Amino acid sequence: MSHRQFKDRIYEQFERLGAALASARRIEIIDLLAQAPRHVEALASEMEQSVANVSQHLQALRNAGLVEAERSGNRVVYRLAEPAVANLWLALRSVGERRLAEVDRIRREFGLEGEEHVLRHQLRKQVRQAKVVLLDVRPKAEYSSGHIPGAVSMPPDELPHRLGELPRDKKIVAYCRGNYCLFADEAVNLLKKEGFDAVRLDGGWLEWMVETALVSNPQVHG
Repeated sequence: MSHRQFKDRIYEQFERLGAALASARRIEIIDLLAQAPRHVEALASEMEQSVANVSQHLQALRNAGLVEAERSGNRVVYRLAEPAVANLWLALRSVGERRLAEVDRIRREFGLEGEEHVLRHQLRKQVRQAKVVLLDVRPKAEYSSGHIPGAVSMPPDELPHRLGELPRDKKIVAYCRGNYCLFADEAVNLLKKEGFDAVRLDGGWLEWMVETALVSNPQVHG
């Protein structure tokens, strides 16, 4: 086999990954499945898409080896094939944030630039010292699948009715799925209007999960 034949064949395989990611909807599916496994109907509802459309995107992701499926009762549940798929999405996002000016413009347009936040490395110490109350404002299924230690689950639909459970003498730190999830921003706005000292976490569950995996498994750095 010549060098050219080898390169043509091997790069064609990696092209499959690029093709699978060449869709905003499929990237969103990866982002959602990083939070918790889901069946196609749940994904379709979350994404405001038809079941048929989401099914096609899931098939493309499965064909590229990025998503796996297993039957649970009469439904098929989809999950990321491995944690490295979430890392791949974060790496893609990071390059986009640095190289695509439009990303920054959209963030400013939606008021996501300059908002106060708590850095993740600061949060660990503050939670240990009980200086803050940490709220996970994602849907309950995502909290059940995994959450930051010490976080209290208060989904967006429950938060307005549970404000009495929160102390007014501590800072409230809210987090959701990640940098591009707006649940935490909405929660912080509500809490501030009600007189709480509230701030969002920089990033969310996805970033925390990936960073924790890197710390506990340093060999993944190579």
